[in-house]
Amino acid sequence: MAWKTLDDMDLNGKRVLTRVDINVPMEDGKVTDATRIERIVPTIKDILAKGGSPILLAHFGRPKGKPVPEMSLGQLVPALEEAFGSKVTFIERPSHDEIFALPQDAIVLIENTRFSPMEEANDPQMAGFLSTLGDVYCNDAFSAAHRAHASTEGVARLMPACAGRLMQAELSALEGALATPQRPVVAVVGGAKVSTKLELLGNLVAKVDYLVIGGGMANTFLAAQGIDVGKSLCEHDLADTAREITAKATAAGCEIVLPADLVVAREFKAGAENEVVATDGCPADAMILDAGPASVARVAGIFEQAKTLIWNGPLGAFEIEPFNAATDAAAAKAAELSKAGKLISVAGGGDTVAALNGAGAADDFTYISTAGGAFLEWMEGKTLPGVAALEE
Repeated sequence: MAWKTLDDMDLNGKRVLTRVDINVPMEDGKVTDATRIERIVPTIKDILAKGGSPILLAHFGRPKGKPVPEMSLGQLVPALEEAFGSKVTFIERPSHDEIFALPQDAIVLIENTRFSPMEEANDPQMAGFLSTLGDVYCNDAFSAAHRAHASTEGVARLMPACAGRLMQAELSALEGALATPQRPVVAVVGGAKVSTKLELLGNLVAKVDYLVIGGGMANTFLAAQGIDVGKSLCEHDLADTAREITAKATAAGCEIVLPADLVVAREFKAGAENEVVATDGCPADAMILDAGPASVARVAGIFEQAKTLIWNGPLGAFEIEPFNAATDAAAAKAAELSKAGKLISVAGGGDTVAALNGAGAADDFTYISTAGGAFLEWMEGKTLPGVAALEE
């Protein structure tokens, strides 16, 4: 790896400026899902164990460069203290002297970095100021690494810098899945629209052996082959693009896998009357809402041959039963193979995490990324500013 981890740093007696993602959902002043807080605990514990003092930098919500009381990080102190099992000192307007006067094992939380317009502008003045608040910089917020902000990129270039445990796990999982994977590699890409994942598809066909396309995206590829998709969600104007991606895949030795059969219905609602039809058998008045059992069997067979799986997006309208069937069955197969040590499986993206949780399969995947946009940009082959800053 081209970046350092906490293991490479001498933290004894050091103030460790630690960028974290604690942008958690809240209701009535209480955290409703503490997953993001729980995932930074190993980094905080390790810094303390190495004799360092974690100084937490984070954003919360979208205050657009000005203080918004309901977006203050102060309200997260109780949840952080519960997770860390330690007192957390909250500081609204930090200074070098105030922070360095605190006990050596203090955990400090600085107010929302996005309360200043200089944060998202990656202003060198703010980055310089932040660098005075610590001795070492640690980035544990992969989910914010695709943003070149003062607290994610600017300050990292001014101090000895490393990745925290969560960032380290995320980068290791992604490098293993895309940069140096065990082959064959299969990618599952689903979702509503091809247009939102053009760069992703373009990058993946050059790197994977099988590309399974599901959801509304598959309809666009089927339509590009001249197949009637009835009233299904479909971007007919992207037919040429779909054909170009298919040609690029063929040239790269990547097999694009489209549904072998379809589940169609006349209305988009839970429990809607539905039927399984051949790929070219969608009635003119129906819409495709899921892949059929033959499609699932084919995908399962590909998973059994594969060594590495990357998953982003569902195979059908997984939010409503029974159109979650293909996604659930494929996810269960991937989980079974991963648990048996036969498959390295990495998944990410909002819908993906929800779908795999719904299928009860998430716990057995090798790695589930909660990073959203950063995960997608990494899969698209883009350089993430927050990661690049750690490498230099």
